[in-house]
Amino acid sequence: MKHVLAAIVTVLALGAMFLVYQSDKEVNKLEEIKKMIAKTEVKVKLDTQTVLQVEPVESLSQVEIEKEQEKKKKELDEKLQALKEKAGNVAAFNVSPLYKQKCASCHGVNGEGIIGPKLIGLSAQKVYQDLVDFKSGARKNYVMYGLLSKMEESQMKELSDEIGSFETKLKEQQ
Repeated sequence: MKHVLAAIVTVLALGAMFLVYQSDKEVNKLEEIKKMIAKTEVKVKLDTQTVLQVEPVESLSQVEIEKEQEKKKKELDEKLQALKEKAGNVAAFNVSPLYKQKCASCHGVNGEGIIGPKLIGLSAQKVYQDLVDFKSGARKNYVMYGLLSKMEESQMKELSDEIGSFETKLKEQQ
């Protein structure tokens, strides 16, 4: 009986060792896969903390990798600069920096309206009166009040004249 029990225990021990060996092989395979993946990645740290992946670079030297990173960073900087320039010039006509700063985010770069109402087609007098009403509180709009509360009358007049000319400028460009 002792011999039978010893044989069963031996078989179970061998089975357990076989399972440990098999699982160990699988773990090693996973580690090798991770290493292969790590070899094919190049991380480029930018000001925006962006991480880019490039095709396998096992044969590239550190200097070549750094050159590639610089090239990608320069390309991204150029694209970002182009977008920044385009953001203020999307309109069919140019607008003043004051309009871009105070109005464009809500009313659109050329007054077409985004979250604020459309301004194209309004007369300079109507726009000026609306601005005065918002600033005085006669018309309630906290965003407009906040934008206008410290604005000088001359700036309000300048903005209203510019906005009043939008329709004409748009027609000239078409």
